[in-house]
Amino acid sequence: MPELTDAQPTRPTDATLLAAVELARAALLEITTDDTIGEVIGHIDEGDLVVSLLFDCLMTGYPGWRWTVSLARVDENSEPKVLETELTPGDDSLLAPEWVPWSDRLLDDDADADDTDDDESDDDEDESDDDSDEDAEALDDDADDSLDALDGIDFDEALAAAELNPGETDEAEADTDHSAPQPPTRSRRARRP
Repeated sequence: MPELTDAQPTRPTDATLLAAVELARAALLEITTDDTIGEVIGHIDEGDLVVSLLFDCLMTGYPGWRWTVSLARVDENSEPKVLETELTPGDDSLLAPEWVPWSDRLLDDDADADDTDDDESDDDEDESDDDSDEDAEALDDDADDSLDALDGIDFDEALAAAELNPGETDEAEADTDHSAPQPPTRSRRARRP
């Protein structure tokens, strides 16, 4: 907004717009209920023939917020019209934290994880080498246990059996394709109105 200088006279706020409280309240009733609208707590002069009236917001969970209705007139002789209605925060209102894109949040989590890993590695250096050797042996044992489920299976034999009966594989694939749910077919007839 341009700064006022001594050459520019200050103009008074449009009294007709300030008096249009009932029009502003009626506009608010289109977006909220009457029990959430308080008294007029002020106004903002937005410029020539435009004023925003501020109503106290009585909704639970919105302390310090206010209903704002912007009103305008085309010229000095016209009636006020509603430009917009909205719920806006006041100076003391509780606001949500600034939104951070997910990609930035992931980067922050990765950095935090790296910091945690560094802290853990410092702690690990303090432990004795005997503990780390025992941990490595336990990991090797766990890896061996996962392979125990495959003991006794001759993969070469299974592959050779599949090559001896190639038709059975094709039939099995055909059966699985036909047993799967199919999308409904569309009629080619035009629908009548």
